[in-house]
Amino acid sequence: MVQEQVAAAAADAAVPAKDAEQQQPKPFSVKEGMQGIVSLLEKSVKTKETRLLMGRLMRQTAMVRKHMTASDLARFVKTYLPQDSSSAGFLQGYLKQDADVAPMEDDATAAAADAEGGGDAGAASGPSQLPEVELYSYLLVLVYLLDRKHFRQAREVADAAVGLLQQHNRRTLDAIGARIYFYYSWAYECTGALADVRSTLMAAHCTAGLRHDAAEKFRSKAQKADSWRVPGQYCRYLFYLGTIRAIQLEYSEAKEVLQQASRKAPTCAHGFRVACNKWLILVRLLLGEVPEREEFSAPGMRGPLAPYFELTCAVRSGDLAQFRAASDKFAGAFRADRTTNLITRLQYNVIRTGLRRINLAYSRISLKDVAEKLALPSAVDAEYICAKAIRDGGIDAVLDHAGGFLATRELTDLYSTNEPQAAFHERIAFCLNLHNEAVKAMRFEPDAHKRALAAANGGKESMSVEEIARAIEEEEDDEL
Repeated sequence: MVQEQVAAAAADAAVPAKDAEQQQPKPFSVKEGMQGIVSLLEKSVKTKETRLLMGRLMRQTAMVRKHMTASDLARFVKTYLPQDSSSAGFLQGYLKQDADVAPMEDDATAAAADAEGGGDAGAASGPSQLPEVELYSYLLVLVYLLDRKHFRQAREVADAAVGLLQQHNRRTLDAIGARIYFYYSWAYECTGALADVRSTLMAAHCTAGLRHDAAEKFRSKAQKADSWRVPGQYCRYLFYLGTIRAIQLEYSEAKEVLQQASRKAPTCAHGFRVACNKWLILVRLLLGEVPEREEFSAPGMRGPLAPYFELTCAVRSGDLAQFRAASDKFAGAFRADRTTNLITRLQYNVIRTGLRRINLAYSRISLKDVAEKLALPSAVDAEYICAKAIRDGGIDAVLDHAGGFLATRELTDLYSTNEPQAAFHERIAFCLNLHNEAVKAMRFEPDAHKRALAAANGGKESMSVEEIARAIEEEEDDEL
């Protein structure tokens, strides 16, 4: 009996000790933290959810930053970046320069971490091709170098990170990009060269502040200017509305308002008319229309519209090589006009035009020949583009995947389709809009009669005052 009581007491004493062991916090693992960050990046890119990156990513980065070493960063770069990429070799070179750990100690630490964490957790993920993971690697190395006060190396890493960041335009990179720009300016400030990157930071700020959605929201809430009161301001309103609509892929409405802005613009406003015509040409090309040659040879338009004339020729012929050559040749002019975004969208129109010409010229053609004629990388790309053009109604053909060719269907009567009706409707709508604008322009101003009446009454009052003064003078003369 006594032995049973002693055993029970020993068991009761062992339970609190076991609970204390279970309640003891698990030490933080840098490797597991980095794995969680990569998983979070992949999840955010897959779901296109940027709110996860704003809070959770930065909190986990702060935890990793407190404990990470050069060996942890080297293992992260080696695990999650492709070894044939330039970024992997670039970052590993800066990590090897640091004297935190020796190479042999790095390998031993990595082996111990693999044995402790299961060994295959990091290998299961493998290298990632996402630019988010690549730029996050730059961010970790940059923070590590700044914490170790290696400001010269941090400047070089920051320059490379900003250069890589400017090559991408992804909303999932906003949170990482903001941190990179912050440490970019800090690295230059610590070396006393902040003025050297002021223009880069200002350009990034202007780009981040340019939001066409906010502009459209402001336009919809603002009071519309009357066209008869301030015609110049109304023309600018139409131009900005057309640019917003073009960015939002609403090309039909963009074409309509840009045409109105070009017609209503004063004759002396040459620069404004040129800017309107540039945007109008691109919008018409995106709609599948080809402007006439006379529009480019109008007085004062030949020189400014020369780059857009070459683009139009490339789109009309469907020559992708000519289009790329024109885009590269006049890249500076397009960047100054802020039309690079629309020109990038034109590439598919060029391919579609060339594909339509091929469809009309050949009753049956192999996909390999289509790729050669359109200057596409492979027949697989040609097959995808042909399938999309058939689905969108750009061409009337049949795609044979097994045979690897494109067969044209027999042409039907054009007048049995809806195209004549659509063209007639577009012309009638244009004439009606022009008539309505003319009627509005012929109307009198709402307060015109009041101003005329006030002027007439004022004249009568002034005349009566003069008559009274003259009568008083005559009375005084009579008294004398």
